[in-house]
Formats: sequence, C-alpha cells, structure tokens
Amino acid sequence: MASRQSLLPSFLYAASSGSGTPGGRAAQEAPVVARAPSEPPFGKIEMFSPAYYAACGFGGAAACGLTHAAVTPLDVIKCNIQIDPAKYKNISSSFSIVLKEQGVRGFFRGWAPTFLGYSAQGAFKYGLYEVFKKEYTDMAGPEYAAKYKTLIYLAGSATAEVVADVALCPMEAVKVRVQTQPGYARGLRDGFPKIVRAEGYAGLFRGMVPLWGRQIPYTMMKFATYENIVEMAYKHLIPTPKDQCSKPLQLGVSFGSGYIAGVFCAAISHPADNLVSFLNNAKGATVGDAVKNLGLWGLFTRGLPLRIVMIGTLTGTQWVIYDSFKVMVGLPTTGETPAAAPREEA
Repeated sequence: MASRQSLLPSFLYAASSGSGTPGGRAAQEAPVVARAPSEPPFGKIEMFSPAYYAACGFGGAAACGLTHAAVTPLDVIKCNIQIDPAKYKNISSSFSIVLKEQGVRGFFRGWAPTFLGYSAQGAFKYGLYEVFKKEYTDMAGPEYAAKYKTLIYLAGSATAEVVADVALCPMEAVKVRVQTQPGYARGLRDGFPKIVRAEGYAGLFRGMVPLWGRQIPYTMMKFATYENIVEMAYKHLIPTPKDQCSKPLQLGVSFGSGYIAGVFCAAISHPADNLVSFLNNAKGATVGDAVKNLGLWGLFTRGLPLRIVMIGTLTGTQWVIYDSFKVMVGLPTTGETPAAAPREEA
C-alpha cells in the first residue's frame, strides 16, 4: 500500500519553473524524497513524512532560539525604551544608562527565557507551518492552490503561530520582567517561580492576547513575504534555475529575502510589541494604560527603528539557519522542488 500522496504543487516549494508539473504523474505515483548530492547524516527523509516535519521543527527551534538569544542586548534596550520612555529617551542614552546602572551583564539579562521560549516557539512555528501548508493545499486541490498560493502561506503560518505562542508566552513574561525591572530576578530560575507565587500560573499568560496580536500578523508577513520574495528573486534577478544554483548562493537569497521580510514584519507587529512589553511589566496594567503612557503615535513608533534592525537581522539569519539545517540533513532548501523517488513496481 503506497503512503498517502501529497497534492502539494511544486510552485509552493520552487520559484523557478524549470522542474515538475503540479499534479503530474510522477508526483501521484511515488513518494517524494528529499534530494541530496550525497547521503545525509540521517539517511534519506521522505518529504511530508513525520521525520520531515520533525526535522523542520528542529531547524526552526535552532533558528529562532539562537538568533533571539544572540540579540538579547538589543532586546533589553528596546523593552526599556517601550516601558519607561521618560528615562530611556533614545537608543544611545539607553545603552549608557544600562551600562552605568547594571554593567555589561545588564545587556544579557533574560537570555535564558529568551532562548528557551523562542526555541519552543520556533519548533512549532516552522514545523507546523509545513504541516498546515500541505494540509491546506490538499484541501484546496491543485487548481485552487495554484490560484491562491499566498492565502495558503498566510493561513498556514497563522495557524502554526497560534500554537507556537502558547509555548512562548510564559518565557516572554519572565523575560520582560527580568529585563525591565532590575532587582526583580536574576533570570529564569528565580523569575519564573516568583511570578507563579505572586500571580499563579495565569500570570505567565497575562500577555497571551497581545502576544497573538503581535506574533500572528508578524508570522503571516514573515512567511508569505519571504516565499514571494524568494520566488521573484529566482524569476527576475537570478538567471540560473534555482536547482542549478550553488548552496551558498541559495543561502544568500535566503538571508536577503528574510531580511526584507523582517522589515515588513517589524512594522506591522510593532504596536502589539509595545503592548506586550507594557502589560508584562506592570501588574494590572491595561491597553488603555499603555496608550495613555506611550501615546497613540508612540504606540506605533516607540522603539521601531531599533526593532527594524533587530527583526530584519533576526529574520534573515533565521532563514539561513533553517535552510542550512535542511541542507545538512539532506532536505531541499525552502523553495526547491522535491525530487520524486523512483516508483516501486508492485
């Protein structure tokens, strides 16, 4: 009995038009297996199999956890600018204040909840995105999937992010308290139980709705914009078909496309990011309190330049790490048409 066959059109994984026909005979008759120039360390991974989704989840965890932890100093400055605009007036003065009051260690406050929270979020975000993108494509069928591919990117990423944020929210609450309230806690080990003792486990999820408001539009923009920019890059900027480009070139396209997508992500999600920081910092605070404190204009702009630099770099680097991991385990980079395995005779 052949395994369940994917209806996923090739264009959802390839910007170039050089290989594969959506709904073609080979795709219907044989399982799709990741192509690799040499045997990968974990053997061949069948596309859309549990092993494939697990690999994507692991790559997503590495991409998000490592990058967010690496930019902790920028995050510390951003959160303080959002929380206390009277004291932290701009980027340069904020760096000076943190250095003077907390020393160099102050720039790395909250790195542990950041790493753990975004690793969990990344695993669900990238892994489930691949799951839902395929499922929604199968539901639509080849014709409608071709016509509404961007809607599939948007729907798949939004659904994945709803789950991913549940994993992120507790660590985000700890991170904000540690970064914006010197003396509240040294880090995850004492910050997590302190919130639970004071507010119960519900206190860890007090920022859940604003977090969804920030992360769902962010992730929809991140994946849909990235997929379309990659497609346009190989269609209009690079004359060589994607499957003939070197891996370094493909990873360069991943970074550039990811950085551009990150700029859009930062802009669309920034008001909600200000709300998440404000609500997690002050017990009993409301959205109205945040608007009154920051002002409506400040809600959209406070800390935005720094966040654009941070999110652009994060997003570009995340796609490079994610695609590099896929290459390492023998999977095609994002946008590459999977090769069909030879059909086994009955």
